[in-house]
Amino acid sequence: PVLRRARVHSRFSHLVSNFSRNGMSAKAIYEAAGKNLLNTHLPRHLSELRRHDVKRNRFVSVREDSSLEELVSQNQWLLSERLVVKPDQLIKRRGKLGLIHADTDLDGVRDWLSNNMGKSVTVGKAEGTLDNFIVEPFVPHEQCDEYYVCIYSTRQGETILFYHQGGIDIGNVEEKALMYDVTVDAEIDVGEIESCLLVNVAEEKKSLVSGFIVALHKVYSALHFTYLEINPLVVVHDMIHVLDMAAKLDVTAEYLCKQLWGEVDFPPPFGRKAYPEEAYIADLDAKSGASLKLTILNKRGRIWTMVAGGGASVVYSDTICDMGGGNELANYGEYSGAPSESQTFEYAKTILGLMTKESHPEGKILIIGGGIANFTNVAATFKGIVRALKEYQHKLVEQRVSVFVRRGGPNYQEGLRVMREVGSTLGVPVHVFGPETHMTAIVGMALSKSAVMKEPVTSTPSLFRQHPFSLSSSSLAEVDASPPSNQKESNSFVVKPSPLAAPTAAAAVAATATVSEVERGGKPLFTQETRAIIWGMQPRAVQGMLDFDHVCRREVPSVVAMVYPFSGNHNQKFYWGRKEIMVPVYKEMSEAVKRHPQADVLVNFASLRSAYESTMEAMTYPQLRTVAIIAEGIPETLTKKLIKTANEKGVTIIGPATVGGVKAGCFKIGNSAGMLDNIVSAKLFRPGSIAYVSRSGGMSNELNNIIARSGDGIYEGVAIGGDRYPGTTFIDHILRYQSNPNVKIIVLLGEVGGTEEYRICEALQDGQITKPVIAWCMGTCAKMFTSEVQFGHAGACANAEQETAEAKNKALAVAGARVPRSFDDLPSSIKEVYGQLVDSGVIVPQPEVEPPSVPMDYNWAQELGLIRKSASFMSSICDERGEELLYAGMPITSVFKEDIGIGGVISLLWFQRRLPAYACKFVEMCLMVSADHGPAVSGAHNTIVTARAGKDLVSSLTSGLLTIGERFGGALDDAARQFSEAYDSGMAPMEFVNSMRRQHKLIMGIGHRVKSLNNPDMRVTIMKEFAIQHFPSHPLLDYALQVEKITTSKKPNLILNVDGCIAVAFVDLLRTCGAFSSEEAREYIETGCLNGLFVLGRTIGFIGHYLDQRRLKQGLYRHPWDDISYVLPQDLQ
Repeated sequence: PVLRRARVHSRFSHLVSNFSRNGMSAKAIYEAAGKNLLNTHLPRHLSELRRHDVKRNRFVSVREDSSLEELVSQNQWLLSERLVVKPDQLIKRRGKLGLIHADTDLDGVRDWLSNNMGKSVTVGKAEGTLDNFIVEPFVPHEQCDEYYVCIYSTRQGETILFYHQGGIDIGNVEEKALMYDVTVDAEIDVGEIESCLLVNVAEEKKSLVSGFIVALHKVYSALHFTYLEINPLVVVHDMIHVLDMAAKLDVTAEYLCKQLWGEVDFPPPFGRKAYPEEAYIADLDAKSGASLKLTILNKRGRIWTMVAGGGASVVYSDTICDMGGGNELANYGEYSGAPSESQTFEYAKTILGLMTKESHPEGKILIIGGGIANFTNVAATFKGIVRALKEYQHKLVEQRVSVFVRRGGPNYQEGLRVMREVGSTLGVPVHVFGPETHMTAIVGMALSKSAVMKEPVTSTPSLFRQHPFSLSSSSLAEVDASPPSNQKESNSFVVKPSPLAAPTAAAAVAATATVSEVERGGKPLFTQETRAIIWGMQPRAVQGMLDFDHVCRREVPSVVAMVYPFSGNHNQKFYWGRKEIMVPVYKEMSEAVKRHPQADVLVNFASLRSAYESTMEAMTYPQLRTVAIIAEGIPETLTKKLIKTANEKGVTIIGPATVGGVKAGCFKIGNSAGMLDNIVSAKLFRPGSIAYVSRSGGMSNELNNIIARSGDGIYEGVAIGGDRYPGTTFIDHILRYQSNPNVKIIVLLGEVGGTEEYRICEALQDGQITKPVIAWCMGTCAKMFTSEVQFGHAGACANAEQETAEAKNKALAVAGARVPRSFDDLPSSIKEVYGQLVDSGVIVPQPEVEPPSVPMDYNWAQELGLIRKSASFMSSICDERGEELLYAGMPITSVFKEDIGIGGVISLLWFQRRLPAYACKFVEMCLMVSADHGPAVSGAHNTIVTARAGKDLVSSLTSGLLTIGERFGGALDDAARQFSEAYDSGMAPMEFVNSMRRQHKLIMGIGHRVKSLNNPDMRVTIMKEFAIQHFPSHPLLDYALQVEKITTSKKPNLILNVDGCIAVAFVDLLRTCGAFSSEEAREYIETGCLNGLFVLGRTIGFIGHYLDQRRLKQGLYRHPWDDISYVLPQDLQ
């Protein structure tokens, strides 16, 4: 623990906080919720002596729909004590704003609530309505009884802030308070708190206050708070009272703390209304492995965005605000993490629904933007957006909407194609661009700040035009890496064919081998010899790494093994260029490490729930020097423990919440840098002269593209991760780049929140960094928003002026970094600095290296539409490929929503169409009446015997079903055929009976062993009456009943039995319901659908007999001797 004075840039809840990015882990809770948590958990952390020295918080929450009388009946202290009432809506400085009414009675509370409930107030820039209040007992005390206590999280642990004078007049506490740092997992004691923090507290109160602070810190840690402030903490009459409290919880720890927290709400910031559409998207996000975020800023705004990627979403918002569109920006939103087509459809539909609710006199703008994706299938997401655009076509036309699209990444060509295709029919302007256009260029076009560029024509990926199964840069136009011209466009570059011959493979390897030996104590982080173990079953990422290795001309694959605890040891097949190789998969990491001692990198794809344990295990093996943690949403407390352990063991952690990084020509982590077409176009197969570090993984691929077009490509790029506490920081990697002679230019892409960028400023000013640094911090749009907004990453939260992007950009510029005017100007800044270094001879452009071709995966080639093959199977009844199962085109949700029942499902799967309700009901009745006919029939008998032999359900069921045929169950098909042929040929019923007699054939469906005219089969009666009552007509049933009259006149048991009744009625159904042609009806009868009804129905009974025998615990069946007639050969003689 360390005592120090508060720094100006420390995090406090009363400082301005109006910007935070997606998945923001620290979320504020109501004061009532915070006090309830203290009531529940503080007593068990207090010593036995101090447990009764802390007053339990008593309070009631009052909302617009609350009944004050009911609250009084449940809390009698409201009648007898003096009270305090105040809003509980995350409002800072309530006392200064006159929003606290103290030392009053219940009538005073009632009057004050009456005057303030629903009142509109302005707090800073935010204007909102008061609608949630907390009422508490008033605690009489003097000013000297008030203290200030605050605990907040830092990268190293927690900081406890204390000041001996609390209350509304505390002033600038960060300049007054004492601070006590608690490192990760460190224990604190009462004595240290007293000597470090309570130096100005009366001696008789020190023990009481110090014990409380120690217990408070334990609660803070156990419940994963990220911020907890009490002002004032009042000590009177040897009793501690918590008066005002503000707190934030780490929502990523919910899976650990759900039971401890109970039901906790995370309200929106004051001044921002909670919209149902936001709640709907939040619910989609919670149910999805992808990330879906939506915040409505101005529902009447003209500019709407639908952006892919957390970092890209901030950049687009920045650019819109920078170009003067901030007041018209209607929403912030982002989708990322490979959402499915249906998820993107729901997301897009929600935004379009909001966008088209109100018109705008100038029309509206929809920006569908994004960087170059690493692994998201652009075509799949765009198809979801296209579906939504089609659904809202008329409203888009009415609202005069203009659509601007820019995207890159896997299958982007197909995505842009479908977007252009819908644009030709939508009736509104749709402008579509790919990665050849700078990411934010469409913003200038949309806001009429620049001319709309001509859309490029991309039919198939240029990489594959020469040979559809190989990758080669020879078909790519080379990006000119010469010094920039005087053109001022930020995305200006010259495209020309490469005049240079490709060097030999040996030269390419040599080019990548010249790495600095001063990186990380004499060893670079990644080289061409780097070998990695992959945690998790990630075949796509592994194949991407192996393909990257191949185009970089590595001698050996970078992936040596995979670890997957949910299966036994086995081998997984992958491609190495054109040949197949096997990569071993181990159940235990220990075995993988032992068998592959050359592996020094772990790429950890474990989920957020298991990433901590797997990473801690990895750090027990000294050979693993670098760990990349991909998972997003690891609780901050666990991340800090990872960082501490990594620092102790000298392990480099990249992440959490990262896509990884790439060292050109050497090694790439997981899905970094996207697919091979992007790798080749960004020249990542050979080293350049520029290295970058970014928080955003999505933006890292965009930087690869920008740097390749504005310079000679990257040397190395790392995305440190978007969580609040990344394993390594900007300065860690930038100092590596500084010490590496092959890196000539350093690019930093920072963001709002945190202070890590100031360490770069210090290093620039003290001469630690001497190379050119081009820096930009995203999030400059923060100043435009009146309340807190969820943006891209958990770590991007400005809690003080110094943490804003604007302040950091200014500080970086003062320190000597090259800071562009906006992200839009970043390419031109890189190009200018690169050109200056080329002119001065610091950078000598190298001949371009031709990468070896790599065969394209069959599935991906098919996805891109480059090949076709004849299918081995055809199916027309069911489709499970999409997000929702389809039965003959009907979504499974509609099956239940419309309650079509089993009969309806059979109509879809057997007949590919919806049948009338009466027809579906009749099908269900057929199943019901044929479900069972007792244990004596052959099928049930076989099922019972097999079950008693100890066989399983499927074996027993199959034994029974195999008896169904001409003698058992086959009467339905034969009866349908016989009666249909007789009726269709015009035979009279008597003629039909006589004809069958002359042929010595039985009339199938006629006759019963037990039932007769005098003892009718009720199953037949039920089916017959239903058909007569509901079918449009029933001629074949009438014909069969006439036949029955003839046969029963000779013998009373020659009745129309249940098989015959079902058969003729079903033929009538097919012929008269209007859903089938006569040919289709005949064909279905011939293909055996009637027998299918018997099989399906009787399966129900057979399963019942199997379960019955198992329930009765019947033993092996042996047929009794006395029921067998033994007829041996001698007996026959």
